[in-house]
Amino acid sequence: MDPKTNIPPWPAVDPACGGVRLRRFRDEDADMARELSLDEYVPTIGTLPARATEEEALAWVERQRRHHVRGTGFAFCIADAASDRPLGQIGLWARELGAGRAQAGYAVAPGARGRRAGAEALLALLEFGWTIPALHRVELLIEPWNTASTRTAEYAGFTREGLLRSHQEIAEERRDVLIYAAVRGQ
Repeated sequence: MDPKTNIPPWPAVDPACGGVRLRRFRDEDADMARELSLDEYVPTIGTLPARATEEEALAWVERQRRHHVRGTGFAFCIADAASDRPLGQIGLWARELGAGRAQAGYAVAPGARGRRAGAEALLALLEFGWTIPALHRVELLIEPWNTASTRTAEYAGFTREGLLRSHQEIAEERRDVLIYAAVRGQ
């Protein structure tokens, strides 16, 4: 653990599962970020601007790299294991690590969807997460309409625990979210 941030070190080996590996972001990943920014939903749930310019995409990539330095968690680029082509982003947010919990979130670029990249990335993230002794529970929050994401979560072994009504503001509107969780040892 880094005593300044209370967060474990960056993994020595890139987490991987199936056809994906999770690696540090590089400037070249900005093109994938720009593709993500064209999705109607992705810019509403994070810091990536809609229809990002090259400069905005590079700034987003830099923000991903800084998460670990700031102690907020691990932001990985989802990359094709064979070609290293960036496919999306996945994060393990450690703000509640002291309580044994972390949150995960992911976004797969539109051109990479439908091939289980998100599910394999989530499995790799969990395998890495369980190497952190303090971590006992990983949570996902998913809007009820997002069936692709609920299938991804279930494929990766997450269990739906319930509906959190009016849980958070997304696109300037209070939204319900489903809570999914994976628990160490289950």
